[in-house]
Amino acid sequence: MCAAFLAIQLALPGRWVPGYVVDPGTGAPRRYRLNGILVFALAAVVWAFELTGMPRDWFYRSSAYAVAGGTVLAAILTLAAVYLPGRPRTRSVIGDLWGGRVQEIAFFGNRFDVKMYLYVVGGTMLSLNAMSGAAWHYQRFGADANPGVFLYAAFFTFYVLDYFVFERVQLYTYDLIHEKLGFKLLWGGLIVYGWLFILPLWGMAAHPDPGFPAGWADFWLIGTGALFLFGWGISRGANLQKYSFKRWPERKFLGLIEPEYIEAGERRILCSGLWGVARHFNYLGEGFLALSIALVFGHFANPWAWTYFVFIVTLFTCRQIEDEAYCAEKYGAGKWAEYRARVKYRIVPGLW
Repeated sequence: MCAAFLAIQLALPGRWVPGYVVDPGTGAPRRYRLNGILVFALAAVVWAFELTGMPRDWFYRSSAYAVAGGTVLAAILTLAAVYLPGRPRTRSVIGDLWGGRVQEIAFFGNRFDVKMYLYVVGGTMLSLNAMSGAAWHYQRFGADANPGVFLYAAFFTFYVLDYFVFERVQLYTYDLIHEKLGFKLLWGGLIVYGWLFILPLWGMAAHPDPGFPAGWADFWLIGTGALFLFGWGISRGANLQKYSFKRWPERKFLGLIEPEYIEAGERRILCSGLWGVARHFNYLGEGFLALSIALVFGHFANPWAWTYFVFIVTLFTCRQIEDEAYCAEKYGAGKWAEYRARVKYRIVPGLW
């Protein structure tokens, strides 16, 4: 599977764009070749028409085997990324294996970038696994199928499609800029993103329609859809505003929001618009999105439905601590303290 994605990504045309990370060899921004949306579209067509002979529910039925095999593959790739000649040792052995030693690995004249490959494979498989689970669910329950399962698959397919439409924005995010290539990123990008994000479906696809009365069913489905779009809007809007600010510092966001910032030497800390509401406001959007996924199945008391929500809240609660420490180092403790005084809340405006 991973080899097929590698071949497809190399074979399909792509556009070359500069990123945010600077190539130390040239002093210029690294260039990336992007074609994720083409890879995603081709994989979706192959899956939908069963062109490989695999039934549509095969990915869902093979999830446990895929996670086990993918974990082994991620471990092998980790050893290669950490212990290939020329990799500098920066921490303990366990720390190196978990967090990595190098930030970038690319091959074939940068046509193949490992980090972008991880997100192309992980994102595509997230959508295919969600749709495969919905296919399995329909085959089992037919007329008694839960519409929330299909809405769940639609949520994640939209989530992935949105990622590929705005693939260039990913070049300005935390993972591409700061993360190194260790087991954390390799396993996370391939397996957690591609397979374990659908963990709620492992338990919830086995349950039929919750049986709400017609009026309540409409309220439930429309409400969870609106909550998903609300969360997506916050997350996507915040990320786009920061991306726009990094590329065009003086441009108004959406033609409306004047960029306000704190000067920190040659760097600038954005503190207007969504980034003037909370210091990590995009994480709040991810939280609302995850909440909609917990509610979409309609079996509100089932712990399986809440697994993704618990994971996301835990992940970003921990990550904002890392973000705060990194930003204090990047911008200087004094300037970061000035930003914290101006934008008082971490994630949830008015509360925290």
